Amino acid sequence: MAYITIHDVYPLSKEQIAFYEENRFIKLKHVLNPEEIQHFGALISEEVERLNKESKPLEERDTYGKAFLQIFNLWTQNEAIKELVLSKRLASIAAGLMGCEKVRIYHDQALFKEAGGGITPWHADQYYWPIDTDKTVTAWIPLQATPLEMGPLEFSAKSHQLLFGRDLEIGDESEVQLKQKLRINNFEHVVEPFDVGEVSFHSGWVFHRAGANQTDQTRKVMTVIYMDAEAKLKNPENQNQINDWNTWCPGAKIGEVINSPLNPVVG
Repeated sequence: MAYITIHDVYPLSKEQIAFYEENRFIKLKHVLNPEEIQHFGALISEEVERLNKESKPLEERDTYGKAFLQIFNLWTQNEAIKELVLSKRLASIAAGLMGCEKVRIYHDQALFKEAGGGITPWHADQYYWPIDTDKTVTAWIPLQATPLEMGPLEFSAKSHQLLFGRDLEIGDESEVQLKQKLRINNFEHVVEPFDVGEVSFHSGWVFHRAGANQTDQTRKVMTVIYMDAEAKLKNPENQNQINDWNTWCPGAKIGEVINSPLNPVVG
């Protein structure tokens, strides 16, 4: 079988783009082939093991700490992983879904939910980002088949329309408040297993969560956050956005395009 590779554009259909525009998330099959998943999964796992500084056992961590191990910007640490993060394949999907000519990297992030790891509470990613546009999207790339008991993403379809909760940091409070608010507003919750090579894309303001990992294996996921290549830095609205400014786009200026060396144009 001849696979399309990470160097090729993924052919999005009009129906897929329309689904994303309405729901602000989509799951796409065969984004990566099994050989690529195995190759990059091994590389990312090695880097996570090398760079992880978490030493507390699960039972001693708070809800956020139990949710996953986080390692950021692996593309700056490993040339082979950089090939995936800056690939035409992922960037073409991000640009196509958002309707952008070009996209930039905001940052990447490995999210490893350990065996027995807890829930990832309801949240919207863009609470953390000092970006002046809604044209942001995260590629969520499982590095193995991910059944429901392993804790795949759960999306609240169309919840980008909800203004409530945009000021909530991820944690116990966001889980309780957003669970109630999303139910009251009758947003459909979508949670499904992921096949090998299946990747989801979700916008910065769509609310999502993940269940606990009830298996004896680590749920390994790589993520890449993209933004419109013309996105500008906004005046930060909270301390987390100030931290993100200094960490992921150092030197960027408020009101100007975010074009630091850590935010290259891709695709």
